Order: sequence, then structure tokens, then C-alpha cells
Amino acid sequence: MHTDTVHPFGEHPHWSESFYFNFYDRAKDVCGFMRIGLKPNLSIKEMFCYFMMPDGSVVGLRETVPFDGPGLAAKGLKFEMLEPERLWRLCFTGGMERTTDRKAKKSHVELDLRFEALNDVFDYRSCVSGRSEEVSNKVASEHLEQVGRLRGRLSTGLDDFEIDALGERDHSWGVREWTAPKGWTWLTCQFSESHAINLTKLVVEGDVVDAGFIFLDGKNIPIVKADLNVNMDFAKNPMSFDMTLHDRDGGAHRVFGSVMKRVVLQFKSHDGSLVSSMNETLSRYNTAGKTGYGIAEFLSRTE
Repeated sequence: MHTDTVHPFGEHPHWSESFYFNFYDRAKDVCGFMRIGLKPNLSIKEMFCYFMMPDGSVVGLRETVPFDGPGLAAKGLKFEMLEPERLWRLCFTGGMERTTDRKAKKSHVELDLRFEALNDVFDYRSCVSGRSEEVSNKVASEHLEQVGRLRGRLSTGLDDFEIDALGERDHSWGVREWTAPKGWTWLTCQFSESHAINLTKLVVEGDVVDAGFIFLDGKNIPIVKADLNVNMDFAKNPMSFDMTLHDRDGGAHRVFGSVMKRVVLQFKSHDGSLVSSMNETLSRYNTAGKTGYGIAEFLSRTE
């Protein structure tokens, strides 16, 4: 079965299949991230789509809608696979809220982008086995990543942009409960069309799993260990981070990151007893004299 297809549904109530895309257009200073999640056993689809704009405002929408089949469409957002593992079309048409200085107003948004892959799909199973695999089973154990270039158009009512950006897509399936892990850090950065990094550090009740890759000169090199330090402000929002990524070929990559913009999303457990907060940030990265940009995601559970 192709990795880009929707898989047979599992039996767990929180079995989920998730498709996610992000991008950052450096010239236009426009960052976007979007997701459609299928939860057939709860009879729902989850979606969100957000844009961090040059003026500091956020344009976005987050909804849960009734499950109407395995199609990748929800509340105006649609993902269409044009060529397996290589080419996707991302579309949105509808209303979103534009928030500036805590004031919100409605905007009509139209998005039409094409995602074209720059590397081969990377399977996190290249990094995870044994005890790490057992821990990962609690949070969408099947997990694929791919770097890409996104081109197209975004209109937010006030602005029209021709987008030419680098970004990443994520496809995962399995049991997903947002409040199951104590937290995770998911870092993505594109330095160029031929150099990118991806890291997930997952924390589940004292266990830590590292996974990810270095994409360099046409090759995906699995990460075997990551030394990561995150600096928070007084409100426990991440502000900067530094890390050393150890790859399977014996390389060590020192990387520094700083948060530029953020959107904070909250997720409640099904019974409402637990809450996890997710900082979805646009971050600037530096390594070996190179500067790159990408989404840095920080999820933490309120104990």
C-alpha cells in the first residue's frame, strides 16, 4: 500500500490518520501550517489552518466536523495527492478570523498551493525500534516526513501573495491522544532546497524518544540522538533553543534556533481532565554559517 494513501482504520477509539503541511516564504514573510486529521471511530474530522502574516497578525481557522468518509477535506480545506510521494495540491476557500492585538475580525481566505517534494519520504521507523517503538505507539506510531517547495497563491481579503516557499509535510497514523505524552518537540528547518533538518523528541512518562533526519546533498541521514536545550520565558513559552544532532553516519550537527512568531493551540483529553498546549512557532535556525527557517512545535501537558 502506498504511503500517501489512507490506511485501514484501527479499532482504538483514538485511532487517527493525520496529514499536515507547513511553509515559509522568506521574501514575503508569510508562514502557514495546516492539518486534516481523520478520527473515524469518534466520527469526527479535525482541521486547522493558520497563517502568520507580515504585519504580526494571525489569520486562521480550527474546527471539528462530523466524519463524512476518508476524503482529505474539511471545512473548506482540501488536500489532493496528484502524484504519490511527490506532488500535492492544497486548497482552502472560506472564512477565517484575523487576529491583531487580541481583536478579531472575519476575513475571506483563498489558498491554492502545490507542494513538490525535494527529498525521498523519510520513515521514522528508520530511527525507532524496541522500547522506543513501544513508547511511540501511544502517539501515532507510523510517521512519515518530507521536505518540499510550495508555490501558488494566498489571498486573505486584505492581502494577495504569490507564494514561493520551502516547507515540510507530515503524514502519521495510529493512536493519537494529544494529552497522552508529557510533551514533544518537533523541529523542522529548510536551509535550502538541498539542506534541511527534522527532529522529534517525544517524552512519555519518563521515556524519551529521538527521531528525525538530516537532509543533505540528496540524502536522508537518520538522527540517532539529539541533545536539546529549550529556553522559556516566565509564561513557559519557548523563546530559543540549541541542539546537537547526532546522525547515523557519525556526524554531529550544532544548531541554534530563535522563535520569531507563534500560534498557541490547546487540546483537551476526551474526558476533559487533561489539557495540552501547543506552541506552533516560526523559528530562525543557524548552523555552520547557514541560516534557515521552519516550524518549531512545542507541546506540553498541564499536570
